[in-house]
Amino acid sequence: MNVFFDVDYTILAMDGSLRPRTHEVFQEIKDRGHDLYIWSGVGLRHAEVRQHKLEPYVSDIFVKPLGKFETALTTLRIPVTPDFVIDDYPEIVYAFGGFAVKAYYLPNLLDRELDKVLQAILDFAAEGHSSDPGYCAKHNPS
Repeated sequence: MNVFFDVDYTILAMDGSLRPRTHEVFQEIKDRGHDLYIWSGVGLRHAEVRQHKLEPYVSDIFVKPLGKFETALTTLRIPVTPDFVIDDYPEIVYAFGGFAVKAYYLPNLLDRELDKVLQAILDFAAEGHSSDPGYCAKHNPS
């Protein structure tokens, strides 16, 4: 499964600090055989991936589409289709399916949002859906 994570306010706070449990959750996603991608609406985030030592988990890094999501994959030359998107911006989660996280603005060592994300990914991989309220099924445009 192709799992796409946003950066700002999804895995990074405003001060650039990494959301708690990012490494552990990314490792579990990889261990389960899924491909993990990073994308951001503000550009390629190679520096942040390196800074936080996320390279071992990440298959590739892309610019995230900000509208017309399906057609933008081609425009932005994203060669894989997201199966599960994790983002604080619910519209893109609605378009592709995935998990709308609570925005992570400030460092909080007690934050466990990514544990919910991981469980939703595992549920989706096994059953095609998740009962977590943060989960959203893909909505095809009519």
